[in-house]
Amino acid sequence: MPVPVPRQRDIPATESGQAVLHTAAPAIAAPGVAQATPQAAPHTTPLTLLVIEDDPAGGLTVPEILDADGHRIRLRTARNLTEAERLLTPDVHCILLDLSLPDASARTPGAAANGTAHSSANGTGTGTAIGTATATAVDQLVALRQVLRLAPRHAVLVLTDEDDAERAAEAVRVGAQDFLFRDELDGRLLSRAIRYAVERKRADIAQYKLAESKLRAQENARLERGLLPTPLLEGSDLRFAARYRPGRSRALLGGDFYDTVRTPDGTVHAMIGDVCGHGPDEAALGVELRIAWRALTLAGLCGDDLLATLQEVLEVERPCEEIFATLCTVDIAPDGRRAGLCLAGHPAPLISRPGRRARLLPYENSGPALGLLPRARWPRRQVELGGTWSLMLYTDGLIEGHIGEGKERLGQDGMVDMINRHLDRGLSGEGLLEASVTEARRLNGGELTDDVAVVLLSRAEG
Repeated sequence: MPVPVPRQRDIPATESGQAVLHTAAPAIAAPGVAQATPQAAPHTTPLTLLVIEDDPAGGLTVPEILDADGHRIRLRTARNLTEAERLLTPDVHCILLDLSLPDASARTPGAAANGTAHSSANGTGTGTAIGTATATAVDQLVALRQVLRLAPRHAVLVLTDEDDAERAAEAVRVGAQDFLFRDELDGRLLSRAIRYAVERKRADIAQYKLAESKLRAQENARLERGLLPTPLLEGSDLRFAARYRPGRSRALLGGDFYDTVRTPDGTVHAMIGDVCGHGPDEAALGVELRIAWRALTLAGLCGDDLLATLQEVLEVERPCEEIFATLCTVDIAPDGRRAGLCLAGHPAPLISRPGRRARLLPYENSGPALGLLPRARWPRRQVELGGTWSLMLYTDGLIEGHIGEGKERLGQDGMVDMINRHLDRGLSGEGLLEASVTEARRLNGGELTDDVAVVLLSRAEG
């Protein structure tokens, strides 16, 4: 019976009958995927095969194998699993395990029971109804199971007799990369099987890491989407729109945060904030501050009292004392015609009204960012909005992008001009925000490096 190695992996034998085992160049892992498998050695480093067999001196003769440079493959032999564990160093590329190791279960107490239970859990056994022959075959794979536990990142070949094909196939199902028959063992087949086993193990680990990475990314995406706020504006005549773009590569959530809620008295409260930095720690802190703001707002706090309490939350939750957060809060009266404004080191909102140019709200006497000064105060300024208006809150990621290839940045004045151009085109709501973020990216010559959050509240009188 031929060795079950795919035809496309054949390596031509030399004329003398000795096989030449070509060493593979180290595989280049995909971005974000670790190279967990032992790499084939460079041409100057001989390959190493660990043979686990009860009587290496007399029971099993491993033919001479040469690598591509004509060097002999280094062989290590172990009489039992204890020796194998000692000899299993990182430079071992493949393990050849003789399934005829006697008393394997006796040398690994409890392994037989574990192996049988594992087989049943994976569908290879049928509990108490399993046949005697199958149970014997499973028990005889205890040594293989132990090797797989000792060497989860190494390629494993098993050696058995030709009339024991069923157990050999079971060994592959358990985790071996391939099997060889003792009577057909020669240099050509062994070299081909080692190459196949090493490459298959490398591919299996890479595929596992890739699937694990994709699953983790999907879980993170679902988590981050769930952490973005849902505005609570039921009963209000205000329209809400928002855009969020994290600066962190392949992330959905950064250090910027925002929220909008309507309290039972009819007041609409909105806020936007920015934790310094845009990594995962900053994103987590931003979510904590947003949730704390919503809870405190619904509990009736506003203005200076609310910001002072948020600073206490920040000081307790931040990973280091250098972390701070800027914040802008707006509370719009139930009639929609006036609002209270508090700024904690944050850029002032922009307001637009029909027939007027958009402009920034007054930002004199603003307070410091949260976390900078103990016992700081944040004065609340009363602002007249009028009957029909749009109020845009934003983070500095929108205004700190560059203009062209120079060092000049968009800035607040540039942003105001940009918004006015879009308003002249008749844009509003979602379209206005999308056009503004897109143009900021275009002026920057690519993606903005900082997180960007923009919130737009609008009211039309009558």
